[in-house]
Amino acid sequence: MVEVAILRAIKEGNFEFVFDIVNANPELVWTHDEKSSNIFSVVVQNRHAKIFSLIYGHPLKRVLAQSVDRLYRNNLLHMAGMLAPSTSLKHIAGAALQMQRELQWFKEVESICPPTAHANLNNEGLTPREFFTKNHKDMRNDGEQWMKDTATSCTVVGALIVTIMFAAVFTVPGGNDQNNGFPIFLNRKLFMVFIVSDALSLFSSSTSVLMFLGILTSRYAEEDFLESLPRKMIIGLSTLFFSIAAMMTAFSAALFLMLHERSWIFKPVICLASIPITLFVLMQFPLLVAMANSTYGPSIFNRKMKRWF
Repeated sequence: MVEVAILRAIKEGNFEFVFDIVNANPELVWTHDEKSSNIFSVVVQNRHAKIFSLIYGHPLKRVLAQSVDRLYRNNLLHMAGMLAPSTSLKHIAGAALQMQRELQWFKEVESICPPTAHANLNNEGLTPREFFTKNHKDMRNDGEQWMKDTATSCTVVGALIVTIMFAAVFTVPGGNDQNNGFPIFLNRKLFMVFIVSDALSLFSSSTSVLMFLGILTSRYAEEDFLESLPRKMIIGLSTLFFSIAAMMTAFSAALFLMLHERSWIFKPVICLASIPITLFVLMQFPLLVAMANSTYGPSIFNRKMKRWF
């Protein structure tokens, strides 16, 4: 009955129960079902990072990592190569980020497994890495399609901003002086705001387009989902957001220069100009934050776990 309770607690992610009962009786760490060899095998299958972190404080972690189950001959790294249950991935937006999380789990388990475990074959004759590739083939394809669709949509927006901002430099507000060719409002502070904003928007949108093109032309290997592709997407979305904000600033400065005698129009224009920025933040900023946290944020694993029994 105790073993059944432990297995159920692990599957439900009940850290306190697992910690207390195994700490009271360390032998229960070898509790397993037919598809596993110890509690950490079950933990990895169900993807509970907090409970898995207990292995860092266990003196036999190397032994636990290389033990295999009797039915399928899978070691702990093979378990990490299995597809995660849908309940552990449903809170992660996008197939690409789900693939990244699966790779993070595999790399983490790989770091504590002895070299011999990396080459162990299961009943299917597959190493852990081959087992991972087989089980995540569909997820990798879905992640590739998600990345390409997102990059394609953002490339269109970025290319449009590049075109507009490039043309705006040659059609400055107020026109040019016919005698010397310099802009009429050259000495106005708002004109400098317009020029600087235009240049920043052009450069940042060009950068975003290049990043999204890099995503579209990527080889889409499994390792690329760990950091390379998310990094390009983070840079692309960040610079695209910045270019939209700079474009609205340039537009507002140009309009105020043209309507300086009717400055009462400026405030409503500023409010209207903030709408595209707000919409972009509401739609894309959560994805940007989630991707940044997943790629560069704190690890979901507690590697500083002290010995707990």
